[in-house]
Parts: sequence; C-alpha cells; structure tokens
Amino acid sequence: MSKNTYAFVLIFICFCLIKVNAQDTIHTKILSDLKQPPYLQAGDTVAIVAPSGILKNRNDEVQQAVDLLKSWGLHAQVGKHVFSQADHFAGTDDERCEDFQKALDDPKVKAIWCARGGYGTVRILDKLDFTTFKKNPKWVIGYSDITALLNEIHNQGVQSIHALMCVSLTEDLSEIEESVETFKSVIFGTPVNYTLKGSKYNRVGEASGQLVGGNLTMLHTMLGSKTSIDVSGKILFIEEIGEYKYHIDRMLQSLKRAGYFDQCKGVIVGDMTKLRKNTTLWGTSVEQLILDALADYDFPIAFNMPAGHEDDNRAMILGKRIQLKVTKDKSTIVYE
Repeated sequence: MSKNTYAFVLIFICFCLIKVNAQDTIHTKILSDLKQPPYLQAGDTVAIVAPSGILKNRNDEVQQAVDLLKSWGLHAQVGKHVFSQADHFAGTDDERCEDFQKALDDPKVKAIWCARGGYGTVRILDKLDFTTFKKNPKWVIGYSDITALLNEIHNQGVQSIHALMCVSLTEDLSEIEESVETFKSVIFGTPVNYTLKGSKYNRVGEASGQLVGGNLTMLHTMLGSKTSIDVSGKILFIEEIGEYKYHIDRMLQSLKRAGYFDQCKGVIVGDMTKLRKNTTLWGTSVEQLILDALADYDFPIAFNMPAGHEDDNRAMILGKRIQLKVTKDKSTIVYE
C-alpha cells in the first residue's frame, strides 16, 4: 500500500468515526432533550383546529370546548376553516393546512387543540412548516388520526399531548370526569401519574424512557416515512378502534419485521375498542395476540391503560420520560 493510499484510508476511517460519534450525539440528545412547551396560564389562547375529518353538525361540541376553556380562564381561537366541508374532510387540504399553520406561527397561541380525528392529517403533514414552532414550541393536543401530527412533533424535538378532543366532550362532563381533569392538569403543568389495574397478561418488568406512540394504524401508516418514530430506548403506547384482530396482528408483524421493536424499552397497551369479528375467528384474546406478536422481546408490557377511543381517555405527555413498573397486580406510570 502506497503512502498516499494509506493516508487516504486513515482519513476515511477518521471521517467515519466522526460521523458515527456525531450521530450518536444527536441520537442521545433526542432521547434526553425534547423541548417542553410552556404550560398554560390564565389568559393564554388555545387555537381549535380541524386537520382531519369533517365536523358536520358538530357546532355544539366545539362551542362546548370553547366554553370549557373559558371556564379555566383561557381564550379560544376557532380556526377559520373548522366547519368547512370538502367531501370527507374539514375543508380542503390547503384550508386545513392554513388553519394549522396559522396556529403554529401565531405567537399569541400557546396550545393547539384538535377538534376531531377521523382521517386526513397525513395529507397535510408535508405542507406544514415547523420553523417558527421549533423556536417557540407550543402544545399540540389530540389522539387517533392526530397521532400522525404527534409523531411529527416528536421528530421536530418537541413534546406533545395525547388527550381528548373537542368532539370527545359529552353533554354531562361528569361522565368523562377523569378525561377532562387529567387534560386540564397536563396543560396547566400539574403532575399526573397513573396506577393501572392489573392483568394476567401483563409482562412483568421495569423500564424508563420517553413515552411515545398513539394509534396503531397511524404508527403503521407512518412506517418508512420521515414521520415514523424511532422507538429505540423509548416506551411505546398503542391503542386501536374498529379493527379485526388479524389486522392488528398484521400491523404488529409489519412493525416487527421493520425492526421497530428491536431497541424498545417497554409497551403500554390502551383501549382496543369495537374490535370487528371476522367470519374466521382469531381464537385468542387481543391481549394474547399482542403478547404472541411481541414474544421475541423481553421488555415489560402493561395492559389496561385508560386511553384511546373510550370515554375514559386519560391525558399523557408524549416525549416526556416516564418510569414504568409492571406486575400482574398493577402497573405504575410515573413521569420523571
């Protein structure tokens, strides 16, 4: 080997080591240093937007959300196109994007509350500009289809809130008291920790890491895109509605084959709501299905998190570190 070739090889090796170290540093920073938006205070403004499904005949729920915020000393700013209609969606892609972008950029807005899910968020993700948002982060709140946005917010390096939406409100709020109270606590910065009822399906263990995740279908939809979350060193929350069990298994198997769970620290399972029955029965519970799909891993798995598409939908801060302890008798989730 000539001196020139030898020198080139050394330079190339040094370059590779520097690149790897830089990537490790970035990865470590993402794991430990997501920005936490300022908690809300009386007098702050919350923007209500509809980045997804149509809000036909849902005016009363949105007004109820406005009134609820007002009762907490907050101002509500309803997006221009919230009640627009474009086939399946709350306005065209451009109209929904316009409302969300305005809320992202408006310095007076301290939180963005999504009116509903459904379908459509993925269609506006690549139209949004998060430049101003990253300089002055604010809370983005929702669940279900809004998981796509929460994932994107995570990858922008900012925490977000998985919680009820405007159309989740019932005429008698005492029916969803825990959902409302935990939502209020989280946005105002009151600590919220959870003790979950036990399950014979729980996989016992302890783990700590950032809490990430949301709707399983949306996590699966994001797979392979820049919005997909790297769950390495993190604890994944999943919930689902209206799927066949074999669909749930298919999504878990796809995520598994993509290496999604390889470095995962733990899984928290929320509500699996309104599961559909196939003519050929699956043969086991959905809990056992999940355990079987994740049998190759040894991380703890906690069932019975009251979050998802049921009325009892407790608020969770995504991107914030938690301590997870799972036994057969109970599981605890404590924010660090």
